[in-house]
Amino acid sequence: MPSFDMPLAKLLTYQGCNPRPEDFDAYWDRAIAEMKSISPQLELFPSEFQIPYADCFDLYFTGVKGARIYAKYIRPKRIAEPHPAIVQFHGYSASSGEWIDKVPYASLGYSVFAMDCRGQGGRSEDVGGTKGTTLRGHIIRGIDDHPDQLLFRDVFLDAAQLAGIAMDMPEVDASRVGAIGGSQGGALSMVCAALEPRIKRLAPVYPFLSDYKRVWDMDLAKDSYQEIKDYFRRHDPQHKREEEFFTKLGYIDIQHLAGRIQGEVMMGISQSDTICPPSTQFAAFNKIKSKKSYELYPDFGHEGLPGFYDKTFTFMLGL
Repeated sequence: MPSFDMPLAKLLTYQGCNPRPEDFDAYWDRAIAEMKSISPQLELFPSEFQIPYADCFDLYFTGVKGARIYAKYIRPKRIAEPHPAIVQFHGYSASSGEWIDKVPYASLGYSVFAMDCRGQGGRSEDVGGTKGTTLRGHIIRGIDDHPDQLLFRDVFLDAAQLAGIAMDMPEVDASRVGAIGGSQGGALSMVCAALEPRIKRLAPVYPFLSDYKRVWDMDLAKDSYQEIKDYFRRHDPQHKREEEFFTKLGYIDIQHLAGRIQGEVMMGISQSDTICPPSTQFAAFNKIKSKKSYELYPDFGHEGLPGFYDKTFTFMLGL
């Protein structure tokens, strides 16, 4: 069994240690209201990639702060009645990837929407506008400014907005929409379901962006979390603002949003994960109040989890 983190019995009750801001709920209620006030200015363009049984589109919409957000959209042909849909999210710094890994859901008669996170590896815009350091990482983008300027606030809202756009499509049954993704994508699938509670089922895999203080305390602020250590070394070398820093990150800590989820959750958890430690994954899982289950992989780290993607496909058949 992994020795670098807690034993499983303790993981199952762990509630996280990163501070939760006092105005957390008001913060997100205000953010959701801002998102809903925006006209998405939706545009669809036929993609160069096409398949015989579905139409593939490049989809663009306007998110908060005016950024144009890109998503791949696959719509099955010859489906008369409203049908289910999947919203898919990618890992940190990557993109929505290739069309081919979305095709299996379209073969079921499901629409698929796969978003590029703003400013990362795809086509979505990062419109900037924050004061203070931007360093390299998105986790700390806006940390020296008002909490509304945290970049991941905007990414979280993009995820929820895309789900709403999917649900508004006349061909989609809004009551039968699922969310999937791994790492950052796992975090965003949870955020999507928290901010758009009509999401019926979600299957996050080793979610990122959870319990930042725990990552720091474990001396694992490296790899995807390296920017936390870099921030302290360059901008707060004596940690005089450490409490303020982690409290502000609490606004974009997915464990604090997990209690808003209403859909059924099946989470893939990697117990030997040194990038997204298992305690941070369980911090989010343990706060989910809706129907939930987990699939545990004791010997696996931040990597493919054998069989979980087949389980996810079967799980989504229940939409």
